[in-house]
Amino acid sequence: MTSQRTRDRLINRLQQQGIYNEQVLDVMRRVPRHLFVDEALAHRAYEDTALPIGYGQTISQPFIVAHMTQLLLEDGPANSVLEIGTGCGYQTAVLASIFPQVYSVERIEALHQLAKKRLAELDFYNVQLRHTDGAEGWPNPSYRFERIMMTAACTEIPEALTAQLSPGGVMVLPFDNGVEQTMTRVTRSADGLVSESLEKVIFVPLLPGLG
Repeated sequence: MTSQRTRDRLINRLQQQGIYNEQVLDVMRRVPRHLFVDEALAHRAYEDTALPIGYGQTISQPFIVAHMTQLLLEDGPANSVLEIGTGCGYQTAVLASIFPQVYSVERIEALHQLAKKRLAELDFYNVQLRHTDGAEGWPNPSYRFERIMMTAACTEIPEALTAQLSPGGVMVLPFDNGVEQTMTRVTRSADGLVSESLEKVIFVPLLPGLG
């Protein structure tokens, strides 16, 4: 169930759902998703579905991973990306296969350590991980990022994140307006932040503090 044929079937499904970026499709084909889930769920790793990873968290559906990554690339390549919510490290690995510098934060210590171990075993050396509150952004407030991805739904976009978005930068996140969640794309233009609501989504909520 982790064969190349199974992976190719997933890629075909992603293409049918609107994933067109060849770089994203190639990375989705190569990154071993089965290594980021519990061994008992490895046979389901290449289904287009979210799977539990413990601690009330999930590994995102492959389409969502590919779609959010594709959104970050629509304005062209970028050097640095900040991920809010490392989780098991799968989305991090996808980003690290595309962007030269990836920074990722996770509030749950056990998941942070697990992702750190997995990414090191897979030789992702262009990733920096921190165990910290995602709403506070990267621990060094002087850092600026060309791209930011949040993998948990927020009811207000944290100011710490918009402050770390560089001019011309793009942030992708699920936004919860109290009625529904929508994938949202935020761009920092010369006139300030421009927000665009996309399709409806379902994500776990962005929680404060450390776990």
